[in-house]
Amino acid sequence: MTLGFGRPYLAIPGPSVMPDRVLRAMHQASPNIYEGPLTEMVQTLWPDLRAVACTTQNVAIYIANGHAVWEAANANMFSRGDKALVLATGHFGLSWAGTARAVGVEVEVLDFGKSNAADMGRVEAALRADVHHEIRAVLTTHVDTASSLRTDIPALRAAIDAAKHPALLVVDCIASLGCDEFRMDEWGVDVTVSASQKGLMVPPGMGFVWFSEKARAVCRTSGLRTPYWDWGPRADGPDFWQYWNGTAPTHHLFGLRESLNMILHEEGLANVWARHAVLAGSVWAAIDAWNAGNPEIAMNVADAKHRSHAVTAARFGAPHATRLREWTEHRAGVTLGIGLGMATQSDPTSSGFLRVGHMGHVNAHMTLGALAVMEAGMVALNIPHGSGALAAAAAVIGRAARD
Repeated sequence: MTLGFGRPYLAIPGPSVMPDRVLRAMHQASPNIYEGPLTEMVQTLWPDLRAVACTTQNVAIYIANGHAVWEAANANMFSRGDKALVLATGHFGLSWAGTARAVGVEVEVLDFGKSNAADMGRVEAALRADVHHEIRAVLTTHVDTASSLRTDIPALRAAIDAAKHPALLVVDCIASLGCDEFRMDEWGVDVTVSASQKGLMVPPGMGFVWFSEKARAVCRTSGLRTPYWDWGPRADGPDFWQYWNGTAPTHHLFGLRESLNMILHEEGLANVWARHAVLAGSVWAAIDAWNAGNPEIAMNVADAKHRSHAVTAARFGAPHATRLREWTEHRAGVTLGIGLGMATQSDPTSSGFLRVGHMGHVNAHMTLGALAVMEAGMVALNIPHGSGALAAAAAVIGRAARD
């Protein structure tokens, strides 16, 4: 029997749930791309895009996904033969390093594994060892979407400064923007990349690069820049077509205007961060309760201060994670995320990992509902688990919403 008929819930770490308001804003005829309401509306986006990244710096929009804005950043920052230091805390840090290598950048990777936070002592030592300051930029994920590890960006800035190294600090906020607290200017970040389909609650298809004037100056002679990826015209215009290197992503822009209204002008960015923190805590409380009856069920990241508020990676033991994901999707209408990058597909342990996305347009009943469906699946599949998970999750939300 299936109880999955009805509105499905996509509890994966992006694309996230699209608000009905965003979808309605996009559901309109194609606009004039040369003048009028579209061009006027776009002028209102720039200050809000700066606000959501907590910066006064430049912003460029690309018709692109997250992997593409890695390439946009690479193209503007590097020439072939330049060096980069990459901090990897999971699949996506390693992938970003791979894209840089593919265009001729010499990459040194500090790989901290899939469950451990970045060690800033190692970062500082690596930068001190670069006595000729050949490393042009330090690249890191704020949140690695696969492992759900969150990197302490202020601590990373401090490590760079302690080493007295001039490298740019470059941060991937694809999973974290609009979910986890991020302050580009206050934390000394030179370049930030993100995308539309996660915390910004817009369908995949737009990528963003924020860059400081320092980054613009350092990267002025970069040899990998091409007309399409060049961040200068995209940030400066002045002609409307230059922002996109051609036709604008019209309907995504309508959706983005609506989502930024919701984030900045209605809920407020600090409240958005707080909501995500509470919902993440409810997921963690449930997993801890399940762990009490089955040690194979556990958080991927043991220390809560290093966990993302946008996504939670968890171990359920092979083959239970895959079985549970299949049951929740096909029997109850809740789609959970795969355990991306935790093991190769040929490794039998790969079926033991999953992720719960709690990013963007998500509230208490959606998160509690997803957890209840997961527990129903464990009951149906005879997966051992501890009791009291739903009560523990509800208590986290109840305490937070008491006032």
